[in-house]
Amino acid sequence: MVAKPLLGCAALLGLAACTTAGPVPGSVDYAAATVSRGYDCGLRVDRGRINARVGRQERASFLAANAGYAVKSYKAPHACGSAERERVQGELAALSRR
Repeated sequence: MVAKPLLGCAALLGLAACTTAGPVPGSVDYAAATVSRGYDCGLRVDRGRINARVGRQERASFLAANAGYAVKSYKAPHACGSAERERVQGELAALSRR
């Protein structure tokens, strides 16, 4: 048996980590992604309240990002476990209080 170098795997794992990074917390894109994830998890999402908390300059960007995530989610829905569901629920609550 020949041992294969692990450098290729490490580089591949590093690349995978870079491509799976999501939106930056606190950004409009992050809020839209969280709303979409809430729908995926079957949570009650007060999108109107979250939209009202987004600044006027960022509202169009939020709505566009939200629509984009909704289309992606519709085409490839993702289930979520109880831990992720609780995390998303907490993030949605924080977004609606902002």
